[in-house]
Amino acid sequence: MKTKKEETFQVNGEDLIKKVKELINEGNIRQISIVDKNEKTLIVLPLTLGVVGAILVPALAAVGAIAALVTECTIKVERRA
Repeated sequence: MKTKKEETFQVNGEDLIKKVKELINEGNIRQISIVDKNEKTLIVLPLTLGVVGAILVPALAAVGAIAALVTECTIKVERRA
């Protein structure tokens, strides 16, 4: 049976895209959610084994736009265990 492990990371807007790219490159991520300081979910990025390269470009552009608008946020990560 597969289980999931959840982690959270507090980041400021300027480090958001860098941290998301770092997490994606780790490769064992199922889903990344970005939540503002009021606990409102801004974006959910479902990641599967087949998601690579050009498919991620629009999602990363959206994350970049969010980074420009928020000062601090939380990244919630669901990992495959």
